[in-house]
Parts: sequence; structure tokens; C-alpha cells
Amino acid sequence: MVEIFYTAEFKRTLRHLAKKYRNIRADLEPLLESLQAGETPGDQVQHVHYTVYKVRLPNRDARRGKSGGYRVIYYAQTAEQVILVTLYSKSEQGDITPEQIRSILEAQA
Repeated sequence: MVEIFYTAEFKRTLRHLAKKYRNIRADLEPLLESLQAGETPGDQVQHVHYTVYKVRLPNRDARRGKSGGYRVIYYAQTAEQVILVTLYSKSEQGDITPEQIRSILEAQA
């Protein structure tokens, strides 16, 4: 069983998005279950200097599928520990840079 931790940035963004998208927690549930099972879904983000992945999730409230859904960035710290770094709605924000990801992780340490 993998332990999942959350950065302050992730928690803050989740609270903000939950006001607009009521089903966000239910949309995140399949990802959390897959991470707890030890899987590493998504694509690895290059140039971050950490084992970081980006996952596309559908947004049931916006009904746009994965392309207009959420992006979750997570850090596979060890085989037993995963840190959810940040979350954003693709319709509200473009891509996140490796520098932004690195700064969030370094602020968390």
C-alpha cells in the first residue's frame, strides 16, 4: 500500500477548484486508488530533476473529457510514498513549467 501526501499548494488549489467544480473529489478518486495500488499513471515530466508525473483527468462538471479536464502533478518519492504536488484545470491554466514544479517541491521540503 502506497502512502499519499499532499503539498500545501495541492490542498489550496483543490479547495479553490472545489468551489467551482463540485465533483472534483470524485474525479480524483480513480487516480488516488491507482496510486495506492502502486501504479504510476501518466507521463513523466522531463527536466524537473525529480520523478514527477503528469496525469490527465476528465472533469465531469465541464463535460469536456480529458483534454479540457484536470492535470495532476505528482512526485513518486519512493515506491511507498507519493506526493501530490499540484492540480489545475486545463481550461483555466496552460501548461505548468518544470521550474514551477521544482519550486513547489523545494518549498515543501
